[in-house]
Amino acid sequence: MPTNYTITIKPRTIKKNRLPIIKEQKLWVLACILFVLSGCKKVIKETATSENQSSTFTTPLGKEFRLPEPSKKLLDQYESAKKNYYSNPEDVNAAIWYGRRTAYLGRYEDAIAIYSEGIKKFPKDPRLYRHRGHRYISVRAFDKAIADLKKASELIQGTENKMEPDGIPNALNTPISTTHGNIWYHLGLAYYLKHEYEKAFDAYQKCRETSANNDNLVSSTHWLYMIQRRLGNSRSASAQLESIVKDAEIIENHSYYTLCKFYKGLIPIDSLQTVKIGSPSSDAIIYGLANWHFYNNEKDTSKELLESLVKSTSWSSFGYIAAESDLLYYFDATSE
Repeated sequence: MPTNYTITIKPRTIKKNRLPIIKEQKLWVLACILFVLSGCKKVIKETATSENQSSTFTTPLGKEFRLPEPSKKLLDQYESAKKNYYSNPEDVNAAIWYGRRTAYLGRYEDAIAIYSEGIKKFPKDPRLYRHRGHRYISVRAFDKAIADLKKASELIQGTENKMEPDGIPNALNTPISTTHGNIWYHLGLAYYLKHEYEKAFDAYQKCRETSANNDNLVSSTHWLYMIQRRLGNSRSASAQLESIVKDAEIIENHSYYTLCKFYKGLIPIDSLQTVKIGSPSSDAIIYGLANWHFYNNEKDTSKELLESLVKSTSWSSFGYIAAESDLLYYFDATSE
């Protein structure tokens, strides 16, 4: 007779701290998805670094301005620079131009963020500090501008001074400024806007020494003259004008040249009083004229001109920023 067998099947014991294999696999897949998404989020965040600025800017006097609608050309140039930047993340020139093209749209905070990322990668390239310093001036962060531009001035010691390519070329498509010259120019301006005139004068002297071309001569001389007049040194101010002649060939800095000729007595004040406010070049002349009244003890006239300047829409021009700074410092101007 066949033997009977009894088969006993014991239930599988599952440890409390161990999930079933299927659930483990699901969790593993979910973890992978979350990892990929976190990476995507980071990429999106990095891409948006240059696209998170407010569409308005409020000045220290409380005036709010909406960023201008850029032209198609500026937008195309910006998109090209952006694409090149993300295609060449280790190219410092790509970072510089991405920042510059962003700044030309009026998005200065975004440009500053781009230069800051560039400085992390290329901490010894003075051009990144030079451009970020410039844009710190645009947003009225003068102390930060000074820190950057001083750093840039240290990094250029012993290096070759090269012409700086123009992002917005002049009529002759001829660059007129150098990297060294722009560093000293903007450092001088930042000090001037802080009313630290001796330091500003020293920086503009170094700026004038960087290039012998007439455009650099008149731009630096304009500030050197005004600084000495602010300091009450009329004789030293006049000495700054020795190289100014009546028929110099100027490519771009016509406003500064006009002012230098006025300071030297080569043209009458009437030739400046017909200028209309609203562009960087005309704002420079109006500010220079307001300054002239200021150090000739015609403070009321000076104040009127400064106030007319800050009523214009060119809130990022150096003339506008200087007028704003003077109103706050000398005339106790308050926000609207």
